[in-house]
Amino acid sequence: MSDEPTLGLRERKKSDTRKALSDAAVELMYERGLRNLVREEIAARAGVSPRTFGNYFASKYEALAYRLGDRIRRSAELLRARPADEPLWTAIAEAMVEPLRADGAPFGRPTRAQLVELRKLSLVPEMQEARARASVDDLVDAIAARTGTDARSDLYPRLVARVTVTAVNTVMDRYVHANEPVEVPDLLREVITSISEGLPPPER
Repeated sequence: MSDEPTLGLRERKKSDTRKALSDAAVELMYERGLRNLVREEIAARAGVSPRTFGNYFASKYEALAYRLGDRIRRSAELLRARPADEPLWTAIAEAMVEPLRADGAPFGRPTRAQLVELRKLSLVPEMQEARARASVDDLVDAIAARTGTDARSDLYPRLVARVTVTAVNTVMDRYVHANEPVEVPDLLREVITSISEGLPPPER
């Protein structure tokens, strides 16, 4: 008898636990502030033990950064499903935008007080490192499949994936630090379009 259904269920449970811990971390950061966010309370909010938290994340920053990696994985799936005749960068832009729109980027729709916490978070080196460690392998594979390149031996798909994620992070930083509301999907499309055109200098 095959054990594939059991393995599938196990992986889904792991994914659900990761998401629950990440959601709990965001909720508690908003409620109590980044400085007062501790793993024991994150675990309690998610209904698991501190030891279980440690099995999934090395720090509260990794838990907070989990959403980026999760969105990259979802975007990779969406990219594979985009029309084959759609220009590469257009397909990438739409694939990256959809999870952001679905989630309400980047951490829901924060109040002004919550934005203050997000600004603090964006400046913490540990958070920057955790965000930089987010895997882009799924996105690399999707880009390679779309462009007929090799995900392991060709530089192109990994370069495109890294540029794309850098674009997303740049837009998120703008969102967090802007004085006026920023429409993330529109800005991300604008940034990716600029990349596709070779990043021409702005008109003066």
